[in-house]
Amino acid sequence: MWPVCDDAGAHEPWNLTIPAALHRRREILATAGARESLPGGDFLTAQERAELDAADALDLDDLVDDPIPLVPVAQLYRQDIPDYAGPDGTDLLQVLWCPVDHSDRHYSPRVFLYWRDSSAVGPLLEAPPEPPVISDMYLPVPCAVHPEQVREYQYADLLPEDLRERLHAWDDDEDESRPHYQSDLSLAPGWKVGGYANWSLTDPYPMDCAVCGTAMTLVFTVGSGDWNGMHCSWRPSEEDPTASPDTVGVQIGRGYALYIFRCPESFEHPPATAMQ
Repeated sequence: MWPVCDDAGAHEPWNLTIPAALHRRREILATAGARESLPGGDFLTAQERAELDAADALDLDDLVDDPIPLVPVAQLYRQDIPDYAGPDGTDLLQVLWCPVDHSDRHYSPRVFLYWRDSSAVGPLLEAPPEPPVISDMYLPVPCAVHPEQVREYQYADLLPEDLRERLHAWDDDEDESRPHYQSDLSLAPGWKVGGYANWSLTDPYPMDCAVCGTAMTLVFTVGSGDWNGMHCSWRPSEEDPTASPDTVGVQIGRGYALYIFRCPESFEHPPATAMQ
């Protein structure tokens, strides 16, 4: 049976749409972006604008009161992920989430982690059940994953004080042409497995397991883009310099990242998230 989120009391009616309407919006915008300008400089035709306006006018608030089927976010195999850390006997991590804002999750999706043995997975569904309602920010565009291992370094304010002071002094150089520790050298932006969280939005705060109180470990990060548009040092060299970093169609808050943590004491303990 496909998993659902039955935490209806926490579902928030923000930016709601239906999957079919969001797919159509993306299709319309992609078509408009690829064609020549329309007479008068309009971006959309009258028919396209009317179609989008009709979708925006849908009244969907009552649908958040029902259980919502989870949306697949990522499927990661041990053979592809050098830092894969799952229970013994598993080689597959499936990340799913409830695709609406949750008031008890700092108004971000509620995340579920499933660790599995891929050889024991039964018959596959041709397609997962579509939720009756979603946030227009939380439906990923299907894509293949090509992992690349990079070295990261801890967020500056969590380093030993003497090292932190040396880094601050080094970063005070006003030469903008050279890389900087926080934005260019330490923390890779975008989607990633493992590594460290960037706490630049709120400053660091403890991420402790709600069950046992143990300090949790970052396991997966969902980004609003695959690299930082202002600091392109993390853009893959294979990418066209003019390419958009938004390849997955997900937005966290105002363009932040969602950091997903697991308890190192037990894979059965629920994950926790931080939006930064």
